Amino acid sequence: MSPTGELIVPDEPIIPYIEGDGTGVDIWPAAQLVMDAAAKKHGKNIAWREVLAGEKAFKETGSWLPDETVEAFRDLLIGIKGPLTTPIGGGIRSLNVALRQILDLYVCLRPVRWFQGVPSPVLHPEKVDMVIFRENTEDVYIGLEFEQGSPQAVQLIEYLHDQFGWEIRKDSGIGVKPISETGSKRLIRAALNYAVSRGRKSVTMVHKGNIQKYTEGAFRNWGYELVREEFADTAVGWDDCGGKPGDKVLVKDAIADITLQQVLTRPEEFDVIATMNLNGDYLSDALAAQVGGIGIAPGGNINYVTGHGIFEATHGTAPKYAGQDKVNPGSVLLSGVMMFEHLGWNDAAANIVSALERTIADKVVTYDFARLMEGATEVKCSEFASAIVDRL
Repeated sequence: MSPTGELIVPDEPIIPYIEGDGTGVDIWPAAQLVMDAAAKKHGKNIAWREVLAGEKAFKETGSWLPDETVEAFRDLLIGIKGPLTTPIGGGIRSLNVALRQILDLYVCLRPVRWFQGVPSPVLHPEKVDMVIFRENTEDVYIGLEFEQGSPQAVQLIEYLHDQFGWEIRKDSGIGVKPISETGSKRLIRAALNYAVSRGRKSVTMVHKGNIQKYTEGAFRNWGYELVREEFADTAVGWDDCGGKPGDKVLVKDAIADITLQQVLTRPEEFDVIATMNLNGDYLSDALAAQVGGIGIAPGGNINYVTGHGIFEATHGTAPKYAGQDKVNPGSVLLSGVMMFEHLGWNDAAANIVSALERTIADKVVTYDFARLMEGATEVKCSEFASAIVDRL
C-alpha cells in the first residue's frame, strides 16, 4: 500500500489461491487459464501460490483453515478462492465467514449484471445492473447464539426477564444481533465512494428498520448522517432533495421485504445497494437468479482501508459433479475479473468480460446454460475456458 492508501502492484504479483473443494478441481484450472491469458496479453504475469483450506487442508494438515493460509492472505493482501466445504457438526462455523472476520474484510462486494444470451427467468434481465455492498462482520453471522436448553440459553433468558422484563419462551434458542455505528458507517462509506468514483446514480440502503428499529433502523439513520457529514459535495439524501439530486449521487432507503419485490418489478430503480449481512445474503442470491444463477455470480471480500481482498466463487462445492469437468467456471472467473479491477488491471478485466460475452453469444456453453438454450453447443468446463481464451 502507498502512503495515500493505493495498492502498489508489480507486473508479476504473488497471488495466493485456494483451489476449493468439490468442483474446485474443475473450475479453478479453467478460470486460471483465462486469467493467465488475459494478463499476458497486457504484459502481466501472476505468480500463483497455492494455499490450503477446507477438505484438502484437513486431509493434509488436520486443520480446516491452517494459520499459514491466513498469514499468506494477510501478508500478500490479495487472493482468490474456489468454493469451500463447511464442516458439519462441529469445527469452524463457516470457513468463508472465518476468513472474513479474521482479516476484517468488512465489505462483501457482489456486482450483478446480465450477459447477452444467458438464460434468465425474467422478461428483462438486461435491466439488472446492481452492485451490492453487504456488511461482512456483524449481524447474526457473527455467531453469538446459544442452543435451546443449554445452561447459557437458560441463564440468558432468565437474565433478560429479570433485568428488562422480556418474555422469551424457555424452550428457545437465543442469539444476539449486533449492528454498530462503526461497522455500518464504514460499509456505507465504501458504497458511497464506489458510487461516486464509478459515476453510479444512486445508493439504496436496504433494511428492516420498521421492525428492528435500534439495529437495522439505526443502520439507515447512520447512513444518512454519513452523507451529510462526509459526502455533502457529492451525494444527497432523498429527504434533503425531494428525490431530485441534480448531479449528486442520490441516497435513499428501502425496506428489505419490499426490496425483494421491487428488484423484480422495477430493477432499473436500483444501482448500488448497501445493506447488512443477512439482507445482503438474501438479495445477492435472489438477484443472481435473475441473471443466470449463482453459477456465474462473482464476489469479493474487501477491506478498503488495508487493501486486503479475497475474491471467491459464490456457489457451493457441488461434490457430486467434482472431477467431471462439467460445471460452469463463470463464478470464480468473474471473481477473477473483480480481482483484476481491484489490482488496477482494468483492460485485462474488460477483455475477459468481452470474451465471455462473445462465447455465450456464440452459444458455446456448459451444461447449465445449454439445457436452457436452443441450438447451444454444450462443452466441458475446460473447453468453455479454452473457447473464452480463443476470443480474448
